Amino acid sequence: MNKRIISATLVAIPLLAMSQTAIDAYQLSRYDLRGTARFMSMGGAFGALGGDLSTLNQNPGGIGVYRKSEIGFTLDIEMQSSKATTPMAMNKDSQTKVYANNFGYVGTVQTGSDVMQSFNWGFSYNRAASFNRRYHGTATMNGSLSNYYAGDASKWQFSANELVGSDDNYWNANHAPWMSILSYNAFLINPVGNTTQYNGMWQSGTTGISSFDVEEKGYVDEYEINLGGNFSDVVYWGIGIGITDIDYKQYTYYTEDMNGAIIPAQRQATQDEMDNPTLKDYIVDGKIVDGTTTGNGGYGLDSRKHISGTGFNFKAGVIVRPINELRLGFAIHTPTYYNLTQNNDGIVDYGFGYTDGPAAPNYTGTPIEAYNWKLRTPWRMIVSAAGVIGSKAIVSLDYEYRPYQNISTKFDNGDNCTDINGDVKDYYKAANIIRVGAEYRLTNSVSLRAGYAYESTPTGSEVKNNELPVYTSNPYDTGTTPSYSLDNSTQYITCGVGYRYKNFYADAAYVHKSRKSSFHAFTPNEYAGATPYNASIKENYNNIVLSIGFKF
Repeated sequence: MNKRIISATLVAIPLLAMSQTAIDAYQLSRYDLRGTARFMSMGGAFGALGGDLSTLNQNPGGIGVYRKSEIGFTLDIEMQSSKATTPMAMNKDSQTKVYANNFGYVGTVQTGSDVMQSFNWGFSYNRAASFNRRYHGTATMNGSLSNYYAGDASKWQFSANELVGSDDNYWNANHAPWMSILSYNAFLINPVGNTTQYNGMWQSGTTGISSFDVEEKGYVDEYEINLGGNFSDVVYWGIGIGITDIDYKQYTYYTEDMNGAIIPAQRQATQDEMDNPTLKDYIVDGKIVDGTTTGNGGYGLDSRKHISGTGFNFKAGVIVRPINELRLGFAIHTPTYYNLTQNNDGIVDYGFGYTDGPAAPNYTGTPIEAYNWKLRTPWRMIVSAAGVIGSKAIVSLDYEYRPYQNISTKFDNGDNCTDINGDVKDYYKAANIIRVGAEYRLTNSVSLRAGYAYESTPTGSEVKNNELPVYTSNPYDTGTTPSYSLDNSTQYITCGVGYRYKNFYADAAYVHKSRKSSFHAFTPNEYAGATPYNASIKENYNNIVLSIGFKF
C-alpha cells in the first residue's frame, strides 16, 4: 500500500480507476481440470490424442482426428470440503455444486482427397474454472490489524480531519486509504494527542482471539470455435478462438476481540459540544469520545468484492502420427485478454466494554464504487505424446508450461499498471503441469480409464515465507480485504469407465482433486503490535462426471 500512496500524489487522475491487485489478477487466471468424462478420467492427458470435445479447448489439432460428426453433453457433480488449521483450532466446511461442464458439436466433411482428407469444424462450451470454495477458522492473536493501519496512517502523516468519514475525504489530495478512514471512524486507530501519530488497539499485555470466514463464488466459461483438418492421416491440425465469460465474487468476514486493548475513552459532553458538534465529535446519550483508555473491545470487518467481464484468446495445435503406435502433439494458447468491471465495499461493526452506553454509532462503511480494468492472463504451451498398444490400450502424457509471472494488468485507458505488474512478478512464478492418462478396452463396448495430474505451486518462495508485503487493496478504491491466500501444488487422481453402442456413447468419471493453501490474516509489515497469523488450508474436491453423446 505504501508505494501506491506515493504514486497517487504523482499521477492521481489515471489511478482513480485503479481497483485490481496482483492477488486478483492471479485468481482470475487459473484453470481447472474440466471437460468431458473421458477427458477428466484420463487426467486431461489428451494433447496427443484428440477426437474428444474437450480437445477444442486444449489442443485444437485434436479436431482433425474426427472422422464422424459428434454432439455431446457433460454433467459434473462436485463435493467440496475444506479444513482450516491454526495452532488454536481446526475448522471444517463443505458444500456440493452441480455444473454443466461441457457441451459441444463437431462437424466433418470428407473431401475425397488423398492429401487433405477431411475438413472439420466445431463449437464447444466448457467451464474452464470454478472459483467456488469456502473456509473459516479461529486463531490466538499475536498482534492486531488495527496496529497495521495505525502504523500506516502515522507513517504517511494523515491528519484526523483527513480521516473523518465522508465521501469528500476519500477523494482528498492525499488519497487516504479507505481502511485507514474506516479504522479511524470505528475507533480502531486513535490519534496520539493532536499529532498525526496513531495507536492501534494492541499493546503490551493485550490478549485476543481472531476469526475469519471466507467464501468465493464464480466461474470462467469458455466458448470455443475451431477449424481443422487431416493431412494424409499423418498430420492433424486445428486453430480456434475462445470467447470467455468470467464472474468472481468474494465475501470475507474478519474479526478481532481483545482484552486489555487501547480503546477510546468517553466523558460527558459539555452543553456547548452538544449544541455545536463538529465532524470529529461522536455524541451518543450525552457521551463524547475524548482520548483513550485500556479495556475490552472488538470489531468485525465485512468485505465484498465482485469482478466480472469478457475476454478472448487464440489457440493453434497439431498432432503428428509418424507411425500408427505413436502420436505427438503440440499446442500454443495466447493469453486471454479481458475487459473487467470490479466493485468493492466494506463495513466495520465495532463495540467496546463500556457499562454506561456506547461511545459512538457501532458501524461505518465505504460507498460502493465500480472500476474498469484490463487483464492479460499468461500464455500456455502444451507438449504431448501418446502410445497406442495394439487395439486394446492407450497411454498418454502431457506437459504444460504456464508462466503466471507474465500476467499483466492495465488501467481502463490502456496504460500499464506498473505497480501491480511488479507485484505479480514478485509474488508468482511459472507453474509446470504434468498429466498422465491410460485407457484399456475390455470389450468392443466397454473401456476402463485412469489418470493423474500435478500442477506445481505458482507462488514464489519470498512471498510464501512472509518476506514480502502483499497488497490486497489500493488507496484509490473501496477494497477493504486485508487477508489473502497463496496456493501450493495441486494434484488430481482420476478414473472412469466408458460404454459404446453403435453411434451412442456414455462415459463416467471420478476425479479427486486436492490442494493446500496458506491463509494470511494480513500482510507482513514493519509496525509494532501488527504481527499477522497464518492458517493452513487443505481442500478436497470429489467430482462425479457423466457424459453422453452421439456420433453420426
